[in-house]
Amino acid sequence: MSASVTVVGAGCAGPLLAALLAKRGIAVTLHERRRDPRAGFREAGRSINLALAARGLNALESAGLRGAIEDLLVPMRGRLVHAPDGAQTFLPYGRLPHEFIWSISRGELNERLLSAAEERGVILRFQHRCIGADFGKGSLHIEDGSGQRVDVAFSPQNPVIATDGARSAVRTALQAAGQTLLREEPLSHSYKELTIPAGPGGSYQLQREVLHIWPRGSHMLIALPNIDGSFTATLFLERAGADPSFATLKNAADVNALMQRDFADAAALMPDLPTQFLANPPGNMSTIHVNRWHHDMGVLLLGDAAHGIVPFHGQGMNCAFEDCRVLDSLLDDQSDWIAAFAQFAEQRYPDTESIARMAVDNYEEMRNTVRDASFQLQKKLSLELERRHPDRFIPRYSMVSFHAEIPYSEAERRGAIQQRILVEALRGHQDLDHLDYPHIDAMISAELAPLGA
Repeated sequence: MSASVTVVGAGCAGPLLAALLAKRGIAVTLHERRRDPRAGFREAGRSINLALAARGLNALESAGLRGAIEDLLVPMRGRLVHAPDGAQTFLPYGRLPHEFIWSISRGELNERLLSAAEERGVILRFQHRCIGADFGKGSLHIEDGSGQRVDVAFSPQNPVIATDGARSAVRTALQAAGQTLLREEPLSHSYKELTIPAGPGGSYQLQREVLHIWPRGSHMLIALPNIDGSFTATLFLERAGADPSFATLKNAADVNALMQRDFADAAALMPDLPTQFLANPPGNMSTIHVNRWHHDMGVLLLGDAAHGIVPFHGQGMNCAFEDCRVLDSLLDDQSDWIAAFAQFAEQRYPDTESIARMAVDNYEEMRNTVRDASFQLQKKLSLELERRHPDRFIPRYSMVSFHAEIPYSEAERRGAIQQRILVEALRGHQDLDHLDYPHIDAMISAELAPLGA
């Protein structure tokens, strides 16, 4: 294995991958178009607060970096659903006490990972923007902060790994060279971040250890807790062509009218709401499908650059971190970068397609289905069936979020079977009393093989 790798993109996946490679004694240079966020140059209003789950934690532990970010984590044990009339319903994420996810600030996490990578000898090059590549010559074109072009050589022995996000410049260069094809599925909804500030003395103005959600059918608001007592809230609306949509919110009066009508309890906690709302443009969301992730000259796309997904399963970062862990594990037995890249793409492609579909499905659940009594009853039954059959029936959300050993594609496959069982089991029932459990048990035994068998 070579002793030199160029990584493009220093979001969260880039520095984690760089740290993993540096742990192997590989020399890594990390190029990033932004200025160093640790020097006070964070990009405001550009991201949704992150949810860290088992797959992401596994990757951090593989890199020996969980301890570096532990103090940034706030547990979220379930969803707290806010109804229009002010009623609140708590829906736990999992059945077991340890089954929860963690809220973490993207900016804080990014900065910790950058520092960890630097401490391991990774060279960080900020204000180094990829502007193209020559794949025949093995030359990556970089524009530095002074506008000068710097060419970085790469080869099958000294490769480039692109972790530069859904708008990847390296992927764009591959497309321009006819080396890969992109299919993008834009979501009709956009998002805008807002902040619910901390109360007196850094107190939390909402319940702390939950993900707050205000589902309203065509749109929703969520809020995730931060360590300083604040909440990062995100409003999801249609871009245009509907009412409400971002196109219909033209001024402070429009914003206040929507928020008071649909999210009054949250709006009351944001005294500067109109100013916040109008300060930044909405962010768009898409699913990114790329048919080829690697080039035999020594290039690999990883994370959102290869498979960007919408954020509604909280798995975008977790999936990218899992990419880093999987690629790193392949290097244990593989001495050839090109073979490792091909093996990585073959292994990960089905799983990333599965989580992309599940993420879109979960948006409908979060903004609409979660309000239904039938959904909440299915949720209760799924937890009961997991208790009865812990080796066979695990709710899909739990498989995705708490069981990193279960591939996304297997979680999707088993989840579809389990959904059919839930619908059949609850047909004609309004509660869990008098269910035909022997019949349900028989369906589970017949259709779901034990996990790990």
